[in-house]
Amino acid sequence: MTEMELSARLTACGIPHDAQLPGKLLRYHAMLMDWNTRMDLTAVTEEAEMIDKHYVDSLIALKTPGLIPQTGRLIDVGTGAGFPGLPLALACPQLQVTLMDAQKKRLNFLQAVIDELQVRNVTLVHARAEDGAQFPQHREKYDVAVARAVASLAVLSEYLLPFVRVGGKAVCWKGPALQEEMQQGRRAAHVLGGRVEEPISAVIPGRDWQHTLLPVSKVAKTARQYPRKAGTPGKSPLGQNAKV
Repeated sequence: MTEMELSARLTACGIPHDAQLPGKLLRYHAMLMDWNTRMDLTAVTEEAEMIDKHYVDSLIALKTPGLIPQTGRLIDVGTGAGFPGLPLALACPQLQVTLMDAQKKRLNFLQAVIDELQVRNVTLVHARAEDGAQFPQHREKYDVAVARAVASLAVLSEYLLPFVRVGGKAVCWKGPALQEEMQQGRRAAHVLGGRVEEPISAVIPGRDWQHTLLPVSKVAKTARQYPRKAGTPGKSPLGQNAKV
């Protein structure tokens, strides 16, 4: 895919971007394909689908005004190969972005991309979500926390909301299971100081799959006991019996 073709694709999806972004994304993409031959970074390898599923899907949040700020602090929890956080950082150079992941090898890849593209607004953190949110330099310090297809809504709320300042928000990229997760997710968010907002459809033209973007506003501080110790949120999600 050429820079012109990628720019046209972003435009067709309603994603605002500058003239430099397509070239940066394609260099990122080339490195991902190269590193993926040596380590498991993505199971999607067909180029057009990969462009849509990773880069366009990450940037689709920019289509909704105000969902992702142009400035401030954003953390991508469980970033994997950098989605959605690194494309957002490339598209919003005034936004300070932290990419957090529990696997050092993924962060090694991301460091190589950051060095190659000379990215100045990204910081890498090696930690599990449950541990990282207890670090004073990260707890309730972010305007936005994001994650893509990491866990159920109840679990994701416990991963993300402890990072978000009161008045900020979490944004969850969710698939078709969202409706089944919504009731328990609302309860979990409430326990953590959050309020689930209206879902935003994230349609990518020509694809039979799509994500829904779910904003969760941070309306009160998260109690100190959350997140619970590593592994507990996944094994025993919040909101199973709580009432809101």
